[in-house]
Amino acid sequence: MPRIPNLRWLRAKTTPIARLTPHPHKNPYKDPDDGRQRFLLELEFVQCLANPTYIHYLAQNRYFEDEAFIGYLKYLQYWQRPEYIKFIMYPHCLFFLELLQNANFRNAMAHPGSKELAHRQQYFFWKNYRNNRLKHILPRPLPEPAAPPAPAPAPAPSPAPVPSMTTAAAPALSPMQFVGAPGSALPKTDMRNAMGDRRKRKKEG
Repeated sequence: MPRIPNLRWLRAKTTPIARLTPHPHKNPYKDPDDGRQRFLLELEFVQCLANPTYIHYLAQNRYFEDEAFIGYLKYLQYWQRPEYIKFIMYPHCLFFLELLQNANFRNAMAHPGSKELAHRQQYFFWKNYRNNRLKHILPRPLPEPAAPPAPAPAPAPSPAPVPSMTTAAAPALSPMQFVGAPGSALPKTDMRNAMGDRRKRKKEG
């Protein structure tokens, strides 16, 4: 007579299929810190892509030949959404992340010349970014209106006429006319008396 197995033992050793199926309303995995560490790690990795030298390092070490890594780059595109992009400090990382979706760019970054070209273009972008942006932001000055014609200058006032002299000016006398002129108050000096006085003084001396 075959032995009948104990049903209680079977129930204890057998796991129902319903227990293996996760509940649709429950998350099978939950980060202990509510995903904070994962958020910071992915944020740091995405921002490292702003460095062409780091992309060159990944290409040299054949990370871009791994299909899982390519899928991870596609997954990281969620950082372009508005609720995540506000945490990005180096916006160039999103530009390079978009380029890394192209296989030709991934293969080209394995060459040092491509790395130098990307680094040089990035430098020129930073150098001219402000001026290029201001060209599109600042309003262009309106053309200056044509200046109206200048009014004709007013005629200058004519000078006042010089009044004519009614009395003729007396003719100026020469210096010789002052000597011995009639009515002159200057005393006359006799030259002969002066010479005689000088002779007397010499004799007395």
